[in-house]
Order: sequence, then C-alpha cells, then structure tokens
Amino acid sequence: MSEGNVVRIREIAPRLAFQSHLVPTEVKVELVRRLADAGIRAFELSSFVRPDLIPGLADAEEVFAKAADVPGLSLGCCVGNARGLARAADAGADSAAFLLSADEHFARANIGRSTVDSLVELERMAAYAADHGIVLATYVIFAWGGPTGPARSGEDLETLARRLLDIGVDHWILADSSGYAAPRQIREVVTTALQHVPAENLTVQIHDARGMGLSALLPLLDLGIRTIDTALAGSGGHPAMPGAQGGGLCTEDAVQLLELSGVHTGIDLPRLVESANWLATEVGAPCKGFVRHTGPVPRDGQTTKPLAFTW
Repeated sequence: MSEGNVVRIREIAPRLAFQSHLVPTEVKVELVRRLADAGIRAFELSSFVRPDLIPGLADAEEVFAKAADVPGLSLGCCVGNARGLARAADAGADSAAFLLSADEHFARANIGRSTVDSLVELERMAAYAADHGIVLATYVIFAWGGPTGPARSGEDLETLARRLLDIGVDHWILADSSGYAAPRQIREVVTTALQHVPAENLTVQIHDARGMGLSALLPLLDLGIRTIDTALAGSGGHPAMPGAQGGGLCTEDAVQLLELSGVHTGIDLPRLVESANWLATEVGAPCKGFVRHTGPVPRDGQTTKPLAFTW
C-alpha cells in the first residue's frame, strides 16, 4: 500500500479524557495497553502542567514510566512552560507540544499568560529542547476560532505562523478546539499552514462539538495531512471550560470512515470498539460516537446488529 493511503492516528484520550475525569493511574495505563493491542502506536499521554490547575494529570511522570513498558509506542505530551518541558524530557517523552492559544482570553485562563508572552516562553523552550533531545512542537489551540468569538481564517494564522518559524518551532498541531470548521474552513487554514511547514510536520486535531468532525477527514487527506489526532469514544473536556463539549473526534468513527475510504490505519476496529465501550461503561467517562452503538459496517462474511427505527 502506498504511503499516500496511510494515516497515523494519534490517540489523545489519555490526556483529553482524564484531564477532566479523575481516574487512578492504573486505569490510564490500562487504556493505553488496550489501544496498543488494537494497533494504535502514537499517543498524547498526559500534560506536564501545574497539578493545582489540572489535578487529573498530576500523575504524568508515573503514567509515562508505566506506559514505557509497552513496546513500540510514540509517547507525546502537552507542556505549558520550560519547567513542564524539563519534566517531560526527564520522564522520557518523545515529544512535547506547547499549549499556545490563538484566543487571548483562553490563553490567560488556561496557562495564566498572554499569547505574546507565551511566544517568549516558547522561544526559551526551543533552546532547551535542542539541547535535550526532545522534539518540541506547538499547539495552535482554537486555530479555527472560539471558544466564544468568531471564526478565524487562514489570513489570521499568517502572523503567528511567521513568528513560530522565527522562533524555530516548525512542528505544529492545529486544533479546531471548538468544532468551528466545515470542510471549506479546514482547507483554508491548513492550506495557509502548508505554505510555512511541510505536511509531515503538521498534525490536525479536530473536536466534534458541532457535529462536523468527520467531514474534516477527507479534505485533510486531499491536502496531504497524514497525522490526525482523535479521542476514543469522542471523550474529553477541559477544566477551564466546564460544561463545554470538549471531546475530540471519535477515534472509532474516524477509523471506520478512513478504512472504508481506502485509507490504511493499521487499527483493529472491533478491538477499538471494545476499548471505547470499556471507557464508557467500566470507567464511566463521558463518551459519544456512533460505531460503538451500531456496530461497524459489515465486511464480507460479517453481519451487524439491526438498528431499531421509530417511524
């Protein structure tokens, strides 16, 4: 199968779900093991941030230490400052993504620092990462707009993109954190980003707050994006946005759409569905999604449970 027909799913539920849903460390590690058994190899595992701000991720070092026992995984994390980056490097993280918000109000609420001041901090961090062998990326949170303000365009990204390259950070995670983007908006902002960094340096993270998440996948493939962040069972939330629909694009729904579109993910969908149901029922995390309720579209020789229709 050609490289163009392969997508790397990076699973973010271990960070996104558990930053707002408190569970023991063993549950987090069990989730990673289940997902690894299903074929997922790339994870955003936790955040190295102040535990008083996000107590659900206070065990980041322990989670990294135990997840390292599972062979063949790429383990990333989020960081909010140079101290967090040093903790991530010491814990053995392969990569760390700085929490840079395109929305000024959320930047202050999330890490207590303006976007401009965050870029100054990121510049200091870039030098540390180069000296300590850890890949430093940056989020652009609310790249498409939100959490309450109007949508953002590709033009809105230009100034920030140039500043990031001046700093020397050329691995970006564009996050549609409020689920603003339909396919046209996806194409516009990603096309702008690709004028500054190659597709292999760009990850796109879609949140499904407004029901448009799956529609973003195929335009991303057309644009050459091959790393996509998703969250098992559409799980997730954020302590700075209580009550908001903070879940990521549902991993099992995304995998089904990709595989049926001829794109290889290397993920076992039935095992993924089992893991999603475990997360929803055994762990009790708030979850969404379709495939785990209806069953996957049957392949040759398979059947699926009939749906109950009300007329």
